[in-house]
Amino acid sequence: MPRIVGVDIPANKKLKISLTYIYGIGPTKALELCKRCNFDPEIRVSTLKESDVGQLNSVIQDNYVVEGDLRRQVSQDIRRLMSIGSYRGLRHKRGLPVNGQRTKTNARTRKGSKRTVGAIRDKATRKLAKG
Repeated sequence: MPRIVGVDIPANKKLKISLTYIYGIGPTKALELCKRCNFDPEIRVSTLKESDVGQLNSVIQDNYVVEGDLRRQVSQDIRRLMSIGSYRGLRHKRGLPVNGQRTKTNARTRKGSKRTVGAIRDKATRKLAKG
């Protein structure tokens, strides 16, 4: 498994797929990287030489913000939104969807599992809810 920018990328997959394992590099940037380094995107990573891996590594470090730096940048952006009190920052603080999605139904990923609010009329259901 070759190591690029601190990430072990799978050796048995094609180059264009393996590069997407790096946080901040998607399919489009992976193809762009292959073109910039003059590599065929369809070759397997296991066929790359150490010098090729080094070339990929240097191109990524010089031209892209990836992995830890990108994660830090994203979290700082979210913290900034929260500190200035913008609408998006409030949504992040409350753990609700940020980009205008509906919340009456759906949004279970952000809101968490359902919590029943109010009285439960049926005695059997009330016992289940308590336990």
